Amino acid sequence: MVDFVADYHRDIESFPVRSQVKPGYLRPLLPDSAPAEPETVEDVFADLWSKILPGITHWQSPKFFGYYPCNVSTAGMLGEMLCGGLNVNGFSWITSPAATELETIVLDWLGKLLHLPEEFLSTFGKGGGVIQGTASEAVLVVMLAARKRALKQVSSAAQGMSEAEALSKLVVYSSDQTHSCVIKACQVASIATENFRPLPTDASTNFALSPPVVRKAIATDVEAGLIPFFLCGTLGTTSSAAVDPLEELGDIAKEYGMWYHIDAAYAGNACICPEFRHYLNGVEKADSYNMNPHKWLLTNFDCSTLWMKDSEFLLAALSNKPVFLRNEATDNNLVVDYKDWQIPLGRRFRALKLWMVMRLYGTSGLQSFIRSHVSSAKHFESLVQADSRFEVMAPVTFSLVCFRLRTLPGSQDNSNSLNSKLVDALNRKGNIFVTHTELSGIYTVRFAVGATHTELQHVQAAWEVIQAEASHLLNGKQ
Repeated sequence: MVDFVADYHRDIESFPVRSQVKPGYLRPLLPDSAPAEPETVEDVFADLWSKILPGITHWQSPKFFGYYPCNVSTAGMLGEMLCGGLNVNGFSWITSPAATELETIVLDWLGKLLHLPEEFLSTFGKGGGVIQGTASEAVLVVMLAARKRALKQVSSAAQGMSEAEALSKLVVYSSDQTHSCVIKACQVASIATENFRPLPTDASTNFALSPPVVRKAIATDVEAGLIPFFLCGTLGTTSSAAVDPLEELGDIAKEYGMWYHIDAAYAGNACICPEFRHYLNGVEKADSYNMNPHKWLLTNFDCSTLWMKDSEFLLAALSNKPVFLRNEATDNNLVVDYKDWQIPLGRRFRALKLWMVMRLYGTSGLQSFIRSHVSSAKHFESLVQADSRFEVMAPVTFSLVCFRLRTLPGSQDNSNSLNSKLVDALNRKGNIFVTHTELSGIYTVRFAVGATHTELQHVQAAWEVIQAEASHLLNGKQ
C-alpha cells in the first residue's frame, strides 16, 4: 500500500485531473455481491488500478485548481497511518488520554501561531479548541450553542414566550457569499428558513458584507418582533475569497447580544504569516472561530479546527452523561470529553495529523508553503491582466484568482455562456481542473492555487492551456 501511494504521487500528472467516467460506470465492473471466499491482495490492487482510479478526480494533482485545495503531505499521511493503526475511539478522556490531551495542546499551538486572543486557549477560562470533521460541522455546533444561549436569554427576560415561539423568531445573518453550510446549519438547528438573512454584496465592497446593510436588516427584524441571535463573518469567501469587515461586525453583534462566529475555512490558514494576520483583526470580538488545516496547511482531510471563548453553552447544547460513559475523571470535572464538543459520539485521533505536520514542517515551512501559492496566484493574475481578452473579477488577496473572458460585442448574456463553455472544455479534456461561481450574476471562472504539488511551472502551463482553449472558442464564435 505504501508503494501504491508513493507511485500514485510520483505519476499523478499522467492522469486526467477530472475523472472522465460516466455516471454509473462502476456497477457493471464489479460483482453484484461480496465474495464468499477471501480474495488475494493482488486481485484487489488490480481492480484498484483498473476500476477505481479511473473514477477518481485527482485533488492532489498539481493541475487541480478547482474549489479550494484539499492538502496532503508526507507528514499528514504518517499521522493518518498512526491514526488508523492505533484506531482509538477517543470520545472521552478515559478512552485514550493522549488523544484528548494532544488535541488540546496542538489546538493551543495553532491558536498561538494565529495570535488568537488568550480566551480561545485551553489555559484560560472556559475556552479552547477542538477538531471537527469539516467547517460545516463547526458552524453547526456553534449555532446550536448560540441557540441554547439565545433561548436562555429570552427565558430569563421573562417575556412570557414559550421556547417553541422563541425558536421561531430566531434570526441568522451572513452575506450572500457565505458558505452554504450556514443555511444547512439553520435547517438542522430548526431555524426557520425564512429567518435566514443572506445579505447582498457587490463589487463596490469587493463582495464583502456591508455593516450598514447588516444594521438595517437587524433593525427591521427587531421592529418586527424577531430575535437576532447569530452573525457569521467570513474570512475568505468561497466564491471570491472576500474578507468581511470583522471588527465592525463584532461591534454590531455585541450591540445586539448576538453570537458572533468567524468562518475562515480557507484563508484563515494564511494568517499564520505576519503579512496576512491583519485580516484576522476583529477575532477578539468573536465567540467562535474556525478554519480548515486540511484546506491549506498540509494536513490530510479531515481536520477542521474550531475555537470557542466559552464552552458553557456548547456543553449545554451537546453534552449528555449516560451511566455507561461515566467515570471518575469526568464526574469530577478533571478533564475535557470532546464527545460533548461535537455532534457524533465517536471520534478519530485526528490530532496526530496536525501534530506531525506542525513538527515536521515547523512554522517556517508552513509559512513558506502558503507564500509560494500566493506568489503563484499573483503571477497568474498578472498573466490574465496582460491578455486583453480576459478580465480579473475580484481582488486577489490570497491564492484565488477570479477571472473571465470579456463580453463579446453584441453578446446578450455578459458572455456567461462563453465562459461556461470554457470551463466545460477545460475540465472535459482533463489537462487542468477549474470551477466557477457567479459574482453579481456574472459567470466567473475560479482558479485556486493550493494543491500540495503545485508549483509556478504548473500555473504557467495552465494559463497556456486556458489561452489555447479561449482562442478556439473565440474563433468558433467568429
